[in-house]
Amino acid sequence: QSTWGTDEEEFNLIFSTRDHYHLRQVWNEYVRISQRDIVNSIARETSGDFKRGLIAIATSIRCRPLYFAERLKTAMKGLGTDDKTLIRIIISRSEIDMVQIKQCFLDLTKQTLYNWIKDDTSGDYKKILLQLVGRD
Repeated sequence: QSTWGTDEEEFNLIFSTRDHYHLRQVWNEYVRISQRDIVNSIARETSGDFKRGLIAIATSIRCRPLYFAERLKTAMKGLGTDDKTLIRIIISRSEIDMVQIKQCFLDLTKQTLYNWIKDDTSGDYKKILLQLVGRD
């Protein structure tokens, strides 16, 4: 291109009109050509909410269970718990891909999701989440 900067409209067009399988293939080819991962390029070329949104889409498409494992880790890391995120992910994914999310979480943290929830929550809330997640 003869202009400077990032063409955000092009990012929007590609991310919103291509299916997951096509995007994965495009990103594989992108790595081969540019020697740079798409998430790295998004991080370098964009900013703010647009950047966060594109990175969320890209990581979710690349490996959805890993995306949710990372979100769960962030929700429980440090002081306090992002209960809204924790509940939303556990409830929405419990019958879809929780087994894969638990494996990605274990690979990511070297600890089980069950134990993180057990250590980070309490009461009936804890019991419900642990039932939904299931023992490892």
